[in-house]
Amino acid sequence: MGIVHRATLTPSKQEIVERWLPSRSWAVGRTIAEKVAEYRYDDPEGEVGVETILWRLDDGSVVQTPLTYRAEPLAGAEEHLITTTDHSVLGERWVYDGCGDPVWAATLTAAIVAGERQSQMFLVGDDGERIDVPARMQVRGSGREDAAPVVTAIDAVTDEVSADGAATVVTAGPVEIAVARIVGTPLGDGPRLTGTIGGSEETLDLAVLRSL
Repeated sequence: MGIVHRATLTPSKQEIVERWLPSRSWAVGRTIAEKVAEYRYDDPEGEVGVETILWRLDDGSVVQTPLTYRAEPLAGAEEHLITTTDHSVLGERWVYDGCGDPVWAATLTAAIVAGERQSQMFLVGDDGERIDVPARMQVRGSGREDAAPVVTAIDAVTDEVSADGAATVVTAGPVEIAVARIVGTPLGDGPRLTGTIGGSEETLDLAVLRSL
């Protein structure tokens, strides 16, 4: 279950990503036109916010940005820190490229292996009431296993950019995860996370476990 507070982020999520994109090899020269959709998974420890946002860029392509939100810095992950932001309810948050955060890798791996859907989102009202937030996209893992490999650290993060698109490959202990940075990039074979946006029937490849 994902909890969203009625809060203000300074800078906003879009401002954070807009400032970060020019430094990415897969987004050079492109700018955000609009937010498309997002999906979340829950940190079992309840400490880290795990969210992936899809954005449409000015050239019509759709990019995928996994983000994690932490109450304090993640040791050894300085190169994956995007920025800090002020959350009007939770205070200062450290925002990371999810591909460099083991909590993101662990939750995504578990979802793919177990065939899980994204977390249901709820908005916490001023009176504490939880209000259902309709999902703008549906995602689901392809697996049917009960136990996922244990992921506790990120070993390597590599961007792969070609004429076919762009992906980021994350090596995390026993798994290698390929994430489509540009949605539509061929990701290869393996258990995968797919999604649909709104009422579309088009199935999008979002991530693949290349090895288990």
